[in-house]
Formats: sequence, structure tokens, C-alpha cells
Amino acid sequence: MGKSVAITRLDLSADDLRCRAQRAGSIEAARRMLALALVLEERPRIEAARTCGMDRQTLRDWVHRYNAEGLRGLSDRKPPGGIPKLTAEQEAEVAAWVRAGPDLAEDGVVRWRRKDLAARIERRFGIVLAERSVGALLKRLAFRHVSVRPQHPQQDIQALEAHKKTSLLW
Repeated sequence: MGKSVAITRLDLSADDLRCRAQRAGSIEAARRMLALALVLEERPRIEAARTCGMDRQTLRDWVHRYNAEGLRGLSDRKPPGGIPKLTAEQEAEVAAWVRAGPDLAEDGVVRWRRKDLAARIERRFGIVLAERSVGALLKRLAFRHVSVRPQHPQQDIQALEAHKKTSLLW
């Protein structure tokens, strides 16, 4: 049978670990601290693991992380996530498109919709994005609305202003 893994980081006692477990931000980290407290009290590793809802090998892995990183090592690490399909330069170009609005001749629309942006991204960069991914991209680029209200290309602005109702100031 293999040799038991020992806790080499002794800056916190078993009681200190229990106090920290009460104030831990996550239940999982608190459970790991309590298991390490039992190990520090020289309880058998299998008993400490079962008491805290894990197996012996998992407890061994947490002991290694605690020895290497301290209490910070007992918290779950956030996974890095997926690799973005568009580069930063491509995202900046998409942001410029949204600010400028669609080109009626090129895009065939007078205002942006997610599917229209996805189609233009595919034509320009050869990258297929789902409409939901385009929405996430727009949110990341800090666009709340894709476009402003469209105007007809042959609209007479002066006629519009003359037609508006005006109210008298009293």
C-alpha cells in the first residue's frame, strides 16, 4: 500500500480551517477545508474523505493543491471557455459596420438584424456565426440596439419638418 500524502502547509490549524470553512464563498471549498481539517487531526484519509463526500484519491488531489496554493487552491477554477471565432480586428470591423448601418446595395436591407450581420460576416470573413452568437458579439461590443430607425433614401427632410405638429407655448 502506498504512503499517505501529508499536508506540508502548516500555516493554518484544523480549527483555523474550520473557521475559514464557515466563511467560505462556496460549499465545495468549505467541504474541502473540513476534509483537510480532519486530515490535520490525523484521522484516516478514507474516513476524512467519506465524511466530506469524496473518495480517497480526490482528497489526495486536494491535499496537493492546498500544499501548492493554500486556501486559494481549494476553490473551483473557472474554465477558460471557447476560443472566439473572430479576431479583435474583425470585431472592430463589425462594430464599424453596425455604427455605419447597412449598405442597401451590398446587404439588401435598410436596418441591421442579427441574421443580416451573420450573413455579412460569413461573406466577408468566411466565418459562420449563429444569430445567437451575433447577439452575444453585439452585447460584448456594447451595442444595446443594432440600429437606429431607418429612413427612406428618397425622404425629404424639409417636408417632414414642415409637416410636424407644433404646440403653442403659453
